[in-house]
Amino acid sequence: MSKAFERLPGFRDFYPEPLPHPEVASADLRRHIFDTWREVARRYGFREYDGPPLEPLELYTAKSGAEIVGQLYHFVDKGGREVALRPEMTPTLARLVAAHHRAYKKPIKWYTIPQLFRYERQQKGRLREHFQFNADLIGEADPAADAELIALLIDTLRALGLTAQDFVIRLSSRNAWRDFYARGGGAPEREYDFFQTIDKLERETPEVSAGKLQALGFSLEQVREFIQRGEPSPELQGILDNLRARDMGDFVKVDYAVIRGLAYYTGPVFEAFDRQGEFRAIAGGGRYDNLIHLISGGKVDLPALGFGMGDVVLGELLKARQLAPALRAQVEVLCVVEDETLRPATLRLVQQLRQAGKAVEYSLTPAKADKQLKRALELGAALVVTLRRGEGGALLAHWKNLATRAEQVLPPDQWPWP
Repeated sequence: MSKAFERLPGFRDFYPEPLPHPEVASADLRRHIFDTWREVARRYGFREYDGPPLEPLELYTAKSGAEIVGQLYHFVDKGGREVALRPEMTPTLARLVAAHHRAYKKPIKWYTIPQLFRYERQQKGRLREHFQFNADLIGEADPAADAELIALLIDTLRALGLTAQDFVIRLSSRNAWRDFYARGGGAPEREYDFFQTIDKLERETPEVSAGKLQALGFSLEQVREFIQRGEPSPELQGILDNLRARDMGDFVKVDYAVIRGLAYYTGPVFEAFDRQGEFRAIAGGGRYDNLIHLISGGKVDLPALGFGMGDVVLGELLKARQLAPALRAQVEVLCVVEDETLRPATLRLVQQLRQAGKAVEYSLTPAKADKQLKRALELGAALVVTLRRGEGGALLAHWKNLATRAEQVLPPDQWPWP
């Protein structure tokens, strides 16, 4: 007996709606999310780019250290090269910009929707693959760039139907934490250990956090007081003022509990959270002014910032808030072949309608008219059209609006819309 194959753990199968099983993903919901991401990015003047899904392993270890290898799908290829499936897109972007930044006017505003891979323990909202909306702004150090990127994030979530009651952008700053650490006498070589401890405050017990902080010369009370005070630094105040001028102030709050775990962040950082606290972070990002310099081997030095928004948590949030649209087959017209002698003429009409931009279906093989009409209803078609011979043998198109039941009879080259 042959083996029945199943998908690998942590990966998804995408089916068209209606879904055959709740454990599979919706290709139609994914398309809705992608279309929204692209449309809002277009409104903000961002251009789409892409890169290879396979990169040299060193591209990731150069910025994150050897410890990241355990989280990657990596292997030695047939050319003897150590390679990895991309776990994130920012290093690829830094490589692309470092190679050809002179060909583009600054600031560079780019976005991409890659599929990313990480070999890690599966949990709610986190799989071993996901698609992600990455938007980055390169070549501008002013906080206005940070505000522009956060505004893009807010408008993207709003375009999906979410409101200020659904999500909040928690805004923080590596610079503010760096100043706090220096004022407290922290050792420069252990600064990143301190950042990692702050990043895990909400995921580890107070006892564990207190022990780590004590080893670094700080108390948990000091850290908590700084977070609770939440006084915006001058750079964060500039970002807040910019967003308030856009009437986006209700979507943002200063929260120094956010610091972002990746080593390459250098300045303002932020994360989008659902206000009900049911899900992981919806999106996150910040400024990484040194990464392009690192990836280019010191040849290119450009300030940069960006964010990533994954489709897994976002899709779950939209379904939980009942914001996933009615997802059905996108058929506008179904052409009924009632008389098989008129199939060639019907095929000609099908082709003309499709070339005019309409989504058209028809029965590939002979079938009863009532069965074809049933299919039109299943597909959600707005109109059905049937070719018939009139008096004197003239060919006529009988159009029917399935919602209003209104009917029109027109020559085949005329349609019931402008």
